[in-house]
Amino acid sequence: MIVSSALMIWKGLMVITGSESPIVVVLSGSMEPAFHRGDLLFLTNRVEDPIRVGEIVVFRIEGREIPIVHRVLKIHEKQNGHIKFLTKGDNNAVDDRGLYKQGQHWLEKKDVVGRARGFYQENRSVKDRNYSFLTLGL
Repeated sequence: MIVSSALMIWKGLMVITGSESPIVVVLSGSMEPAFHRGDLLFLTNRVEDPIRVGEIVVFRIEGREIPIVHRVLKIHEKQNGHIKFLTKGDNNAVDDRGLYKQGQHWLEKKDVVGRARGFYQENRSVKDRNYSFLTLGL
């Protein structure tokens, strides 16, 4: 009963957010100091929303199972309106072209799992005090 309820809630979130993974966990330090390992990101992926420079996206690379959380660095828009974009981790020295599949220089909207709209961080120590907070509407 609990498992079926959890699955129904998850499927409902997928429909509401338009994302195959409405909640993801940050797995690396590439986005520090904004996000740390273990932080939760709440995603949406509405087709009508344009991707913007500075936005945090979660994307998949062909041949890799684990999605990547990075920030949009540059946008390349063709005259026909087709948009491609380049990403980079805040804590990385170079852009993500080295992570993309061989021969790929830009991501497309089809690669996006979701776009960060909120996050939850826990157990950050500020002057020996632990705190948790939830922020929505990035």
